[in-house]
Amino acid sequence: MVTGRPFAPYKGRTGGARCKPTLVLRDRRQLMALFGRKKTTVGLDIGSGLIKVAVIDHSKAEPELIKVAIVPLLADAIVEGEIMDPGIVSEAITGCLAAAGVTTRDVVTAVGGRDVIIKKIQIERVKEQQARELMRWEAEQHVPFDMESVELDFQILDPDGEGMEMNVLLVAAKRELVEAKLRVLSEAGLTPAVVDVDAFALHNAFEVNYPDAMTGVVALVNIGHEVTNINILDEGVPILTRDITVGTRRFREDLQRERGLSPEDAAALIQGYDRSPHLDAVIEGRGEEIAVGIERAAAFLASSSRSAGALRAVYLCGGGSRIPGLPDALGTRLRLQVEQANPLTNLRVRDGALESLVTDEVAPLLMLPIGLALRQPN
Repeated sequence: MVTGRPFAPYKGRTGGARCKPTLVLRDRRQLMALFGRKKTTVGLDIGSGLIKVAVIDHSKAEPELIKVAIVPLLADAIVEGEIMDPGIVSEAITGCLAAAGVTTRDVVTAVGGRDVIIKKIQIERVKEQQARELMRWEAEQHVPFDMESVELDFQILDPDGEGMEMNVLLVAAKRELVEAKLRVLSEAGLTPAVVDVDAFALHNAFEVNYPDAMTGVVALVNIGHEVTNINILDEGVPILTRDITVGTRRFREDLQRERGLSPEDAAALIQGYDRSPHLDAVIEGRGEEIAVGIERAAAFLASSSRSAGALRAVYLCGGGSRIPGLPDALGTRLRLQVEQANPLTNLRVRDGALESLVTDEVAPLLMLPIGLALRQPN
């Protein structure tokens, strides 16, 4: 990291970082704009298959999405979250920003994956400064990384509580993960105003569009190109995240290998609107993997938290959430309400923001970049 303080406080969708670039936790209780903030924020989502940019205008009473751009990334430029060809990735980022008409060099991006740990813990109730002094010791008990190689931060979730203990959200990210993201941005000539955490950025957009889901325990499941991110929220706070190596790429490969389809036909089925026997056969196996991942995450939370209730609903986002028949299959398997989450449900969208894009096709892809653009750095 290039700052002395690895994370800024968890500050809600319009909360800003005190130092930059920095990893950011947000507290949705501290929302409204501060003097001196920029009017627009550019959210940059560097995925394994696509580069996505969302631009949000914060100058009005409510944030407004003013531009979206999506550019495909050459196969294997990013593998399992690791950037294999920085030049190709940098070129795709530059092209995506140009397509969105972005001229600023400041962007909000995020890190995620297995090298990021999010955990809700309980410690003795102390002042925040005392908690900061204790946190490295606490992290040693909960984070399976060498403490010398990570960036840490925390947020007290119940600062006004009166009990002997308090709930704390602890976050740790491997420093090399952050530094790798900073390097690719630098190669593209960009400055990271904020480096967020994927799970919190997803939550950011989800909270704006699904306020009724901020009660009880729900899962927000982002099915990407190579990885599915499972994020468990308890009373609106993202407290557990798990990744499984199943994404649209695996569905496509299964259709080719097991069902004899061409790459083009397999992609058309995955991105289409109609179910098919070929797709149903693949969903049965891959859907089971995703369902088991959700169940295990929910079971772990239930076993480690005295207060968390049972999982009551699952919301899907990401390109894989569009696979015909997958939401129904997961709902049947989990015996829960499963629905596709749309990041445009409650968000103001300016005319022409999605010009040349089919809204129903791209909306599931936009939860993360919109969540990033909802950040409002100072």
